[in-house]
Amino acid sequence: MKHFLRLAAAPLLAGAFLVSAASGPATADTAQTDAELAAEWQAAWDTHAFYDTTPPAPDSGRSRAVSEISIEIDRPIQQVFAAYSDLDNHIGPNPFLKRVVTHKDWRLADTRYVNLTAIEEIPYQGTIVTNKVHAQQRLNPASFSYETDTWSEPAVVTHQKISFRVLAPGKTVVTESLTFDADATLIDFVAANGTAAHQQTQAALKQAIESGTI
Repeated sequence: MKHFLRLAAAPLLAGAFLVSAASGPATADTAQTDAELAAEWQAAWDTHAFYDTTPPAPDSGRSRAVSEISIEIDRPIQQVFAAYSDLDNHIGPNPFLKRVVTHKDWRLADTRYVNLTAIEEIPYQGTIVTNKVHAQQRLNPASFSYETDTWSEPAVVTHQKISFRVLAPGKTVVTESLTFDADATLIDFVAANGTAAHQQTQAALKQAIESGTI
């Protein structure tokens, strides 16, 4: 039995990191159909309730950590919000993100809801590990903000709130408030490396938005 921990920049959402546990030789998974991924998403939603923001109970064996990061982008807020909140634009800035599969996209009042799975491929010791991050994104263009909840193995949950604010004409500050829930033995690793991965993704998105590539 072989066990490992591996960090990777994630999209969403999200999880902008990966902690993955595996047995035996690690290889890329056979590509799943959208229907299969949708079924997995629903199972994660129903079983793990990753939308629930209640802190882990003291006797659950799980812990919570929070962090906040910001970045300034030299573009108007409308442009930054549209580009930054479109998770398809994270393919490229996040080198491990290969595909975003949308399962459902709908509006309720002023909020747009998107159920999705992000597929990452992470090199590990000469092989490729496939990671699936199941997520729900909730966008509120009127307030220039969105939230994303994610779940991925091994039972790592993130709650993210991303807000956009005009700093000066043509300049926008993006702030990510990040909450990580994980096994108590992993929480320090998850929080530190997850925050660092979000910072790396922020920097890549800033460059892409300012250069006009997204």
